[in-house]
Amino acid sequence: MGVFFVIEQAEPVAFFGFFVYGRSTMSEENLCPCGSGKTYAECCEPIIKGTSKASSAENLMRARYSAYVKHEIDFIMDSCEQTDETGRPDPKATEQWSRESTWHGLKILGSEPGKEADTEIVEFEATYTTKKGIREVHHERGLFKKINGDWIYSLGLVQPMTVVREGRKIGRNEPCPCGSGKKYKQCCGR
Repeated sequence: MGVFFVIEQAEPVAFFGFFVYGRSTMSEENLCPCGSGKTYAECCEPIIKGTSKASSAENLMRARYSAYVKHEIDFIMDSCEQTDETGRPDPKATEQWSRESTWHGLKILGSEPGKEADTEIVEFEATYTTKKGIREVHHERGLFKKINGDWIYSLGLVQPMTVVREGRKIGRNEPCPCGSGKKYKQCCGR
């Protein structure tokens, strides 16, 4: 169960950098996964559902991260550039990564104009844990293009990161943590 904040004030109150008027209930479960501090409904959901456009490359990046957390695979596919050079991402592999990962947060490290007009580079880190219990940080410099008024993800350069295991190392002859009943070396440890 998430933490709830209830505030009753007639005057605006500063609360973690936000001004709150009247009675407001905010749950951590309602917050947008992108880390903006807004609710999902007022942040990334309208972009993902197509009721509004991303106003910047960074906003699209935040919506794409939220789509991974919420398993909105169609949005992830539709927000990618599809050319002969870039190809099309694999929807099955994307969905597998989305569903089998526990997402911990997005950190936008910076954004800068690209070399060409209507392009922008967003550098970010997305932290997640794999189904094998390994905590990873996906560090990428993504190139975004504005085509016909819409921001799209074009391509990215993944920055190598050190993998940090969450929890103790599983021995090869121990039961696999996935619950298959097999030894780790015969199952997920391959």
